[in-house]
Amino acid sequence: MLQLERHERTAVLTLDRPARGNALSVELVDALLAQVLALTSDPDVDALVFQASGAHFCTGFDLSDLATSSEADLLQRFVRVEQLLQAVWHAPIRTIALAQGRTWGAGADLFAACEVRLATPQASFRFPGARFGIVLGTRRLAERVGGDTARRWLLDSAHVDAASAQAAALATGLVEADSLTEAWRAHGPGPIDRVTAAALRRLTRVDAAERDMNELVASAARPGLKTRMTDYLAALRA
Repeated sequence: MLQLERHERTAVLTLDRPARGNALSVELVDALLAQVLALTSDPDVDALVFQASGAHFCTGFDLSDLATSSEADLLQRFVRVEQLLQAVWHAPIRTIALAQGRTWGAGADLFAACEVRLATPQASFRFPGARFGIVLGTRRLAERVGGDTARRWLLDSAHVDAASAQAAALATGLVEADSLTEAWRAHGPGPIDRVTAAALRRLTRVDAAERDMNELVASAARPGLKTRMTDYLAALRA
């Protein structure tokens, strides 16, 4: 489900649910959050890499158990995803995402939360949460690509190809698939010491954690979330 490797002062987390497109299940989100919190507070880790096995980086929120989930269950799951994204966004160390294939929904939000964002030329990105009334990752995306572009992508649930993602600065670089797993080695931490680097990151990232969480909870707590998600899933399958 989630694999951890250590390479000197770099930790590599591999999403390993290829049969499910590395979709974010309850267990995978919990495992990711626990590892991110532990690794970003480890003084022996200066960089954290997110990659995935299989054809896709992450196809988003795992909807396989939607029929048996309550609205309270879904709300709690979205809160945990936001906690994960905030932990990555505010990490005091370098974060690197390596994306291939579909990088959609919460998977695209995880990609956007990272500092270095590399994708294959065949990768694609979508932010479909607005289709079922969820406000997740919006401000972080807007910081990456600008408010106008973020708003258009979100409202239209746009399919963004890799070239467009790079042109908009969602992706910081494109890497061929056969080089992707090693690409992080060229983006390791610079010569600045960890304390100074952490301070620079604090000062150059907007801290709106409370507001982001409040906006998410307000959107997820609106009655009818499960129905909206069920309708979205039916339309997606159609």
